[in-house]
Amino acid sequence: MMIPALALFYGGMVGSRRILNMMMMCFGGASLVAVLWALFGYSMAFGNSVGGLGLIGDITEFPGMGQLLAKDDAASIPVILFAAFQLFFACVTTALVAGAAAGRMKFGAWMLFAGIWATVVYFPIAHWVFAFNSADGSSVGGWIANGIKAIDFAGGTAVHMNAGAAALALALVLGKSSGWPKVEHAKPHSRPLVLLGAGLLWVGWFGFNAGSALAAGQSAAVVFLNTAVAASAGLLAWALVERFRHGAATSMGAASGLIAALVAITPACGAVSPLGALAIGAIAGAVCSLAIEWKFRLGFDDSLDVVGVHLVGGIIGTLLIGLFATDKAPNGVSGLFYGGGFQQLGVQALATVTVLVYSFGITWVLAKILDKAMGGLRIKPEDELRGIDLAAHSELAYLMDEDPVELGSPQRV
Repeated sequence: MMIPALALFYGGMVGSRRILNMMMMCFGGASLVAVLWALFGYSMAFGNSVGGLGLIGDITEFPGMGQLLAKDDAASIPVILFAAFQLFFACVTTALVAGAAAGRMKFGAWMLFAGIWATVVYFPIAHWVFAFNSADGSSVGGWIANGIKAIDFAGGTAVHMNAGAAALALALVLGKSSGWPKVEHAKPHSRPLVLLGAGLLWVGWFGFNAGSALAAGQSAAVVFLNTAVAASAGLLAWALVERFRHGAATSMGAASGLIAALVAITPACGAVSPLGALAIGAIAGAVCSLAIEWKFRLGFDDSLDVVGVHLVGGIIGTLLIGLFATDKAPNGVSGLFYGGGFQQLGVQALATVTVLVYSFGITWVLAKILDKAMGGLRIKPEDELRGIDLAAHSELAYLMDEDPVELGSPQRV
């Protein structure tokens, strides 16, 4: 559900002549990553760690995933089901990055970027964070999960901070949209689509978070509740900040606050109580509502606020585990406010900094190389101004009588 939901959410936030490209970036990037996951991505993420270093899985262990067809009676769930579940984490993370490039990146360049990025950035980080050592010691997992034992229940580091840092790097290499920051042709064209996408993302997030418990039991139930209340607190907090600062609570703000809180609770949903979840959601909603303005002060064009929502929200949720974690929650670790001291906060900070540096650095280098190799990542300025949909896909989302005939389509009477 989260792939089409993200496409709707992002699609509503762009201009009417950019929506098809935005949705195609989500669907196209996700589809490519799914193919790569089957070929070698799962092996890189969840194969036995090369050299036992916890950096990357053995790419030769599960090529094509045919080895997963054999039934494993010792597994709590079929391994191939887990592989399919994790596939969509890879898909949605890649799709999230697209928000920073809305309306100005060549579609072919995006597809090439998405495939390479998933290979050199997402798959390794997923191994660090999600690959745990096997119970019998036969397989070694990632260094964050098993070495420093940072808590990331469902992807605050591997998914949201990773996507946010990559989005920042890509936005810097792409440069600003024509006319930025007052881009009239890029204003949100459908707020109802934004709200619909946000609502569907909220539903999908229950599977994203609670599903990471890998069983329909107590842990999943705690995570489900924490996800629900955190999201609600985030929506309300963003709305309150808007009301006090700008005089009105907007629909865009409500949708953004909801997503910001969902991002923040993702790593923490198995570590905190419902009260802790409320606090994390509210803090994320309030802080992210301020963080989205940084792009204007710092001068980078993050079109759909991937940095302000996913990067900042991911950092908030990951670090606040060190404060609000309680050993009564499924993860069984206490943070500073529950007598655990500063140790867990330090561990969470180390994981945060490492993922941010790696994701931003590798993405920036990758984007720079592709920019040089492909004669630029951006579409022509005139195509950007009239809208990328016709130039990239020979289509318009909403065809009016005064619009030009779609390229490649039969002439209309």
